[in-house]
Amino acid sequence: MTAKTALITGITGQDGSYLAELLLEKGYTVHGVVRRASTFTTGRIDHLYRDPHDPEARLFLHYGDLTDGSRVAGLLARVQPDEVYHLAAQSHVRVSFDEPLFTADTTALGTTRLLEAIRTTGLSCRFYQASSSEMFGASPPPQHEGTPFHPRSPYGVAKVYAYWITRNYREAYGLYAVNGILFNHESPRRGPTFVTRKVAMAAARIKAGLQDDLYLGNLDARRDWGYAAEYVEVMWRMLQQDEPDDYVVATGSSYSVRDFVEHSFTHVGLDWREHVRFDDRYLRPAEVDDLVGDASKAARVLDWRPTVRAPELARLMTDAELDVLLLGDGSVAAVPAPAQALITHGR
Repeated sequence: MTAKTALITGITGQDGSYLAELLLEKGYTVHGVVRRASTFTTGRIDHLYRDPHDPEARLFLHYGDLTDGSRVAGLLARVQPDEVYHLAAQSHVRVSFDEPLFTADTTALGTTRLLEAIRTTGLSCRFYQASSSEMFGASPPPQHEGTPFHPRSPYGVAKVYAYWITRNYREAYGLYAVNGILFNHESPRRGPTFVTRKVAMAAARIKAGLQDDLYLGNLDARRDWGYAAEYVEVMWRMLQQDEPDDYVVATGSSYSVRDFVEHSFTHVGLDWREHVRFDDRYLRPAEVDDLVGDASKAARVLDWRPTVRAPELARLMTDAELDVLLLGDGSVAAVPAPAQALITHGR
């Protein structure tokens, strides 16, 4: 059986790195699209990369941008992937209020450019669209595949567009295109401006004596938090089915930001109330109060079930931050907090 080839947009992100690991383990040749930057952004996948001159190399990176449709089409024609996993986007909800046009251009229209490139090049491949629980927004939980969308941010609106354009290309042109509606999924590879990683970093740094306080916004917002390393498996399973369809991926459990903070701080023997401070700059103009997914369809059709929930995730992520800070002799490395984590962004 000939090994498959996959193309991943957003390969340098949290999900992209875990998905690349999974596909390489399954024998795939993996091509990743990377945005050009003045600094290296491949830290999450450096452990997977081999010199392309090595005959054993199966991971290849290409510069590209979702705002450049001709480049996207050229890459597809060159790589000829069997599967395309579209993970790239402006993915930060709070930032989308500050940059709504950029969010629309990348998250919404970027998906259209990719689908149109597949159609016009005549490429026979299977397409995965990374949809989001933020599309449900104000719709009451639990949310499932039939729940009406009511997004509460430019990011959520852009993801609704990307969801429907994916379905449209499936129905209009017969493309094998699916939407994975993933609820919040976290890991030690999460970006430092996202609240779970920000909390885990702060708990570890306060325990190590490197900082005193953690500034947050709304502690009452509730989310269905899962483990990203588990969620990439279900992405792959969606593209192995006989017929394309859309699936919610979630744990079915709800925890508040306050709960996540308490689990992280308690894990290192701290009382979070002594260190957490409120900052209204982290509030969103429109809040999503409660997201809880019903993933019974994924369990039934894809035979997939999560095992890690928010309490275990908080401990796992906090331990990972401690591992970075603590040296072999038990002393603390003076690792500075990423400057990006200090920008006034919330969840």
